[in-house]
Amino acid sequence: MSAVTYLVVCLIAYGLGSIPFGYVLVRLFHKEDIRSKGSGNIGATNVVRSGAKGLGALTFLLDALKGYIAVCAAGWVLNLHTLEQVPLQNAMAFAALFAILGHIFPAWLNFKGGKGVATALGVFIALAWLPAVAALVVFVAIFAVSRFVSLASILAAASFPVFAFLAPHFPYSVPMIMVILIIPLIVIAKHHQNIHRLLNGTEYRFGKTKASAA
Repeated sequence: MSAVTYLVVCLIAYGLGSIPFGYVLVRLFHKEDIRSKGSGNIGATNVVRSGAKGLGALTFLLDALKGYIAVCAAGWVLNLHTLEQVPLQNAMAFAALFAILGHIFPAWLNFKGGKGVATALGVFIALAWLPAVAALVVFVAIFAVSRFVSLASILAAASFPVFAFLAPHFPYSVPMIMVILIIPLIVIAKHHQNIHRLLNGTEYRFGKTKASAA
């Protein structure tokens, strides 16, 4: 049954996506729980804010890599002759969605994970690398001007579907179209508190000292 194939794809993607690299790296190298620092988030931004810039960069890279590998793994699963074949695009779409869900809701951390920005980048590169790079450029530009990681993340996520549909591409299947739209919405929704702080002028701006932020 094709349902079994999709189930295997989703479980592998969720498992890869749920690896909490930020939590593991800070625990391993600093013997601390990143959830007790800053915003309490396990993502790269909070790792950097905790004072571990190198670990923050590594967290971002590994979180993006797991998203990329999770989507690529869908193709590897379809090479298993014991499973019924399904459309590759559909399998990749399901893998992308469940990799993000794994990062945001990791079973190992009581389903309290990150906001999915880095993992979404890895997923997007696997699905459509050129629109993903364009969205990354948006992130870098907005962050360079505003110094708000949250604002840059929100606008970059929102821009990806635009680039994905405007850039030359092969015909997208319905599941792929849904995932291209849903994943950015999930990432933006996870930033609801940041949006509230941005509107109130209380959002953390990178480069501010703790004293000036207070």
